[in-house]
Amino acid sequence: MFKILMSIIRNAFFYSLLLASNVLVADGWNYPKNSGDSLIGNNPLANQYTYAVEEETLLDVARTYDMGQNEILLANPGVDRWLPGSQAKIKVSIGYLLPDTDHDGIVLNLAEYRLYYFPKNEFGEKRKVFTHPISIGRVDWDTPLGDTTIIAKNKNPVWRPPQSIKDEHAAEGDILPDVFPAGPDNPLGLYALRLGVQGYLIHSTNKPYGVGMRVSHGCIRMYPEDIEKLFPEVKVGTKVNIINQAIKVGWSNNKLYLEIHPKLDAKNESYKEKLSEVLNLIVKKNNNKMPIINGKALRQAIKRSDGIPVSIAMRKLLPNVDANNRKNLLNDVKKEKIKFKDE
Repeated sequence: MFKILMSIIRNAFFYSLLLASNVLVADGWNYPKNSGDSLIGNNPLANQYTYAVEEETLLDVARTYDMGQNEILLANPGVDRWLPGSQAKIKVSIGYLLPDTDHDGIVLNLAEYRLYYFPKNEFGEKRKVFTHPISIGRVDWDTPLGDTTIIAKNKNPVWRPPQSIKDEHAAEGDILPDVFPAGPDNPLGLYALRLGVQGYLIHSTNKPYGVGMRVSHGCIRMYPEDIEKLFPEVKVGTKVNIINQAIKVGWSNNKLYLEIHPKLDAKNESYKEKLSEVLNLIVKKNNNKMPIINGKALRQAIKRSDGIPVSIAMRKLLPNVDANNRKNLLNDVKKEKIKFKDE
């Protein structure tokens, strides 16, 4: 009971801070207000930490902060997932770079185990974005890439496991029934969004600790509380774009950020190969020009590949920038040790 109470209090405090900072609204995150920016959430340079309470696992903390298992493990490589210890310091995510694709409908970025939903805003409303962790298909049951749509919505779905899945379980001595009735023991949970790709769903789960992992037979799994909020927002016909972007580069308030996730394939990519890919994306995001980069920050981001956005460069100041703003920006540059050539 104490663990649950502390988790509720901490969760309420965290989200009250985000609401106060005008980053998170009651039903989603604020879309970047500056054209061309792609960072949502608070400034990632100001790392957000929390502390584990007694008997709490790292996965309990992940769920509290709407992070997946893989995400919180990458952010906290030295913390035991099952026994972090009372008052263990844990880093949590407070910002994400939006994927480099059309921001329309649902975007599933498999490499970061995360869903983004871009609803159509009414006239005069601020644009919003929802984002939640997801599970994806296993190595031998890949989630398919490409464009599709939501073709049906089911509350309290019934699951009829396909023969291929029944055969797999039977080989391990686990005989599945022909039909799983709706209810808490149904692997689909209480909500399911059917995709236009035959046999694939975005659905809830009766095994929430698997969210943020590569564990499904190709479907997308979400925390029960996340899909419960998403389900009424999404309409039949909503576009769904399934992508695989392990490396994201984007601007926010004249700072260039880099966010790197481990790639899904098992290929051992060398540092030079990854660096080359990163530099190409940086040039693309900077109007086909190479900016002056903070080499140390760049190297650390590549080596860690922990999915946390890192500031790696500043946009050049234009000659007509007023003196006060120019001075403040240069102070930021000095503080963050980013190399910057004054004009």
